[in-house]
Amino acid sequence: MQKQLMSVYAPFVLLAIAFWVLYHQTILDLISDWSNDDNYSHGFLIPFIASYMIWYRRDELVRYERNPSNWGLMAIGAGVMMFIVGNIGAELFIMRFSMIVIIAGAVLFLFGWQIFKAVSVPILYLIFMIPIPAIIWNKIAFPLQLFAAKITAEVIGGIGIPVLREGNILHLANTSLEVVDACSGLRSLTSLLALSGAFAYMANLANTYNKWLLFLSAVPIAILVNIFRLTTTAIMARYMGEEAAQGFLHDASGIFVFVIAFLLLFGVSWLIKRVEDRSVHSSDHVSGL
Repeated sequence: MQKQLMSVYAPFVLLAIAFWVLYHQTILDLISDWSNDDNYSHGFLIPFIASYMIWYRRDELVRYERNPSNWGLMAIGAGVMMFIVGNIGAELFIMRFSMIVIIAGAVLFLFGWQIFKAVSVPILYLIFMIPIPAIIWNKIAFPLQLFAAKITAEVIGGIGIPVLREGNILHLANTSLEVVDACSGLRSLTSLLALSGAFAYMANLANTYNKWLLFLSAVPIAILVNIFRLTTTAIMARYMGEEAAQGFLHDASGIFVFVIAFLLLFGVSWLIKRVEDRSVHSSDHVSGL
């Protein structure tokens, strides 16, 4: 009996030890980035959310038969090669992404294709914990800064507040505001995409396309709430002074708009679900005729 248990659990233990030996420094560096970079502070939550996404489907998973596949070893080998190449080239994103490849390979090797397919989305979800390379982040963030500044200038100008925009700088009558990288909306976009990904995965929606629609709805929602936040900041700066726009109220507004974003996301989910239900009822009515 003891030998049988050892034969079952030995591959799990050996893979876990090998994973830690290979990635312990990478994981520690990743935790350091989450701690020091506000753009990725949500990274702490991602492994727990991914685990919950798997637990959420536990009743389905227990019905699947464990059928290990040696294709998983090839995926593990590919992940190790990615880690080596990333280490040699000092490319952190490749090194970190290789962890996900190895985790996917380990699941395939230990449990087989059926279980792997069932948990593939939570495994892929782990990509949200990996910081985007700076060269890509900057190419996305700066155009978003200009776009956010342009729309904000049009909105506050439309409500009667004189404003002059120069690039990503808004000149008001009593002060100037710069739409910096943190105000580009990219931070809220990455956080909201991570939230909408888990939300869509667990949403009670019958259509896969609707789940994708719910997930991608995070993009316009993030842009919308960021424009709202910038507009509110500009109004506070105009009527309450620059200190009010950059102090506690400015910091608190970040939490407030994220709550608004979540409520909008929930509203989109409710709307899609209602459309699905109406479609089902219409089909039932037609078939009843």
